[in-house]
Amino acid sequence: MTHPLVEVHGLKKTYPGPVEALRGIDFSFARGEIFALLGPNGAGKTTTVRILATLSQPSAGRALIDGHHVVNEAPAVRRLIGYVGQASAVDERLTARENLMLQGRLQGLAGGVLKRRVEEMLSLIDLAAQADRPSGGWSGGMRRRLDLAMGLIHGPRLLFLDEPSAGLDPESRAAIWSEIADLAHGSGMGILLTTHYLEEADRLADRVAIIDRGTIVAIGTPEELKSRIAGDVLIVEFADPADLAEGVRRLKTNEAVRDLRSSGRTLHLTVENGAQAIPVVMTALQGVAVVSISIQRPTLDDVYLAATGRTMREAEAGIGAENSDSAIRKGEAA
Repeated sequence: MTHPLVEVHGLKKTYPGPVEALRGIDFSFARGEIFALLGPNGAGKTTTVRILATLSQPSAGRALIDGHHVVNEAPAVRRLIGYVGQASAVDERLTARENLMLQGRLQGLAGGVLKRRVEEMLSLIDLAAQADRPSGGWSGGMRRRLDLAMGLIHGPRLLFLDEPSAGLDPESRAAIWSEIADLAHGSGMGILLTTHYLEEADRLADRVAIIDRGTIVAIGTPEELKSRIAGDVLIVEFADPADLAEGVRRLKTNEAVRDLRSSGRTLHLTVENGAQAIPVVMTALQGVAVVSISIQRPTLDDVYLAATGRTMREAEAGIGAENSDSAIRKGEAA
């Protein structure tokens, strides 16, 4: 029987203060799988990666990489992993080829093996034509692709990608996503991806663990997670905040609406059937200035909201569930 590539059991990390960065998390995944840790900044994603990459020690619990204990067998673990952190490791004074040669030597490669791997990586990230140009003037997307190649130069069994597309423009982000997907599913290598981008987790990950304040609150494939939110979501945009407040007053006791939450001038209504609910909702809102209404299938943000009581955007802003604009529930006072 084969064991998982990554096994995490009861992992905890407490910093002086005390600050509980991880509160006993559990997950595992196999070779060839892209596993995403999805959560806002400060949720515990990078702390988890640093422990698994042997850069930090846990306060409790254990973690295994391909059967090797990350604390007791750290040298063996380091030979198995590649790490692409949030900060670029590219030396901008060097060319792409020189960066890859340097990284390969640091990983123990030499001679013909090193030269072959450098050429393979330049081809993989489509930078062969730029290989001998200094990387200092490159775009963020090109540098990120070089970072990716540097993490892969030694052929790791597990690649850590910590917020790989943060700060990139949409076009560069899409290119990185395509390369990541091809890597995992074409090589059998496992990838642990951390992200706060909902679309990134939805598009790339085979499975997603939603992490909030050091706790994994939901885990499964993106479709499994979204299927737990039964029904449809109606998105109703109002002309101004006063109209939204009136909409909340009218709809919070409407039998067609199971749940509702607000954000800015928009109201999100959870209903059983969107097409059937629209006429009911519009009748209830007669005389209120509605800009638009649309149907949306549940998203990972809806999953996050259901699990934590706040949206990802609110979590990024440090807004607790008790103060969330979304904290409107059926039967509450206006």
